[in-house]
Amino acid sequence: MLNFFKSKEKKPKLMEEIIAAFDKSSDFLSYQSTEAVSPYWICYQTSLVDSKKLHQYILPYLQYHPSTSIKDIQKVIPIEKVTITDKVDEIKEKLLTGHVMIQLTKHDRYCALIRAELHETRKVSVPEVEFSVLGPKEAFVESLDINLNLIRKRLPIEQLREKEVKVGKLSKTRIAVLYVDHIVNKENVQTVLQRLTDLEFDHINDSSYINQMIADDHFSPFPQLLSTERPDRVVSTLVEGKVAIIVDGSPQALIGPTTLVEFFSSFEDYYLNWYIATFFRLVRFFAVTFSILVTPLYVAVLSYHYELIPEDLMSTLVTSRREVPLPPILEALFLELTIELLREAGARLPSKVGQTIGIVGGLVIGTASVEAGLTSNVLLIIVALAALASFTTPIYSIGNTIRLIRFPFLLFADLWGLLGIVFCFSILLTHLLHLTSIGRPFLAPIYPLRLNDLKDSIVRFPYSNLSKRPKFVQSGNRERFDQNKATEKHDIDE
Repeated sequence: MLNFFKSKEKKPKLMEEIIAAFDKSSDFLSYQSTEAVSPYWICYQTSLVDSKKLHQYILPYLQYHPSTSIKDIQKVIPIEKVTITDKVDEIKEKLLTGHVMIQLTKHDRYCALIRAELHETRKVSVPEVEFSVLGPKEAFVESLDINLNLIRKRLPIEQLREKEVKVGKLSKTRIAVLYVDHIVNKENVQTVLQRLTDLEFDHINDSSYINQMIADDHFSPFPQLLSTERPDRVVSTLVEGKVAIIVDGSPQALIGPTTLVEFFSSFEDYYLNWYIATFFRLVRFFAVTFSILVTPLYVAVLSYHYELIPEDLMSTLVTSRREVPLPPILEALFLELTIELLREAGARLPSKVGQTIGIVGGLVIGTASVEAGLTSNVLLIIVALAALASFTTPIYSIGNTIRLIRFPFLLFADLWGLLGIVFCFSILLTHLLHLTSIGRPFLAPIYPLRLNDLKDSIVRFPYSNLSKRPKFVQSGNRERFDQNKATEKHDIDE
């Protein structure tokens, strides 16, 4: 049994500085072992060090193997990356990342730092946000090393490069930038690395921080980097010549440069027949357009443009609004805000309770508001369909943007009718035309028009027609494969 005790003797200068910096924390342990073959000093953070590694691979070897110098520890300890240093700042940094510090005598100038960090993370699980029926069922977790493994095993090539930086004055968060060397545009990589190294912030908890901080336009409601939890999607975009950003502690990776149309493309589209995938994409684009415009059109037509309503439909609208005392804009805002309240309540409550609140609350409030004469049943159906259509967006962040921009359209529709909707759409389009993602146009391939890139945007062509990488990325190698060979089909008897 080892006799460990707190030393009351005067510590060497190096040890004094380390203990003075850490000894106020109750999870910091420092002691001297005198019953070992060669006595030694040891200190570490108990909350960061794996006790199994410490008692199996470090302490037994120090106890029974004689060491005459600090370099002997490198030969004795069966653990990689044993660092010998006398730099106080480096020692502090290593102790805070799960290393064990060892000195042999009081007067040693150097110490050994042994890696023994404790890794506590959840297992790789099924994607929850970007779930798909077909395709892989693996999602990123909160460990950077595990996430890198999920990517590298899908892309086992030496050209896959990883540049790591640390961001956050207090958190020292590890951030990995991934790209394929012979495909990526080096300007995109330099832009990302420069923006990351220029960041001034005290702590980074998640990739969402990075998404906002390195965005081209900080005042835009549109996300300018695509956030995904799927390793297969990250690998596919890396092969296209894009850059991926992975943050330690976050289960979401960022991809850039990206375009607006990519936010409406589910990665499951690539596992389906191209006819079906194209149909689903068109359905999503129609659903998003419907979600944004249908309620403002209702307000505009009832407020200014009665002549556009067919006679048969007019009688239905008049009947439904006969007992409604509110003007169309207040009626629409009441229902829209009610939908948003139900969404937020369902999202913040536990999953089982949240589902119940969303379904029962929607039925009860909708029925009660119609019976009380606060809203018409026609508008209730329209708002419900608009909310349902907004759920078709496969990327969560763009769904929030769609929810937000519906309200300016509603206000402009009440002010100037259809002219107000056109004016608001013009403002939105102007903003999108000026928006960029890592310096690349956000509306590509629609503007600037790239005919070849349209093959995998609003529609998806067969794989044999996708022989070139997207032009807007400005890839260093646009050729993916020989299209002529891809379309050749030989029978076995030829």
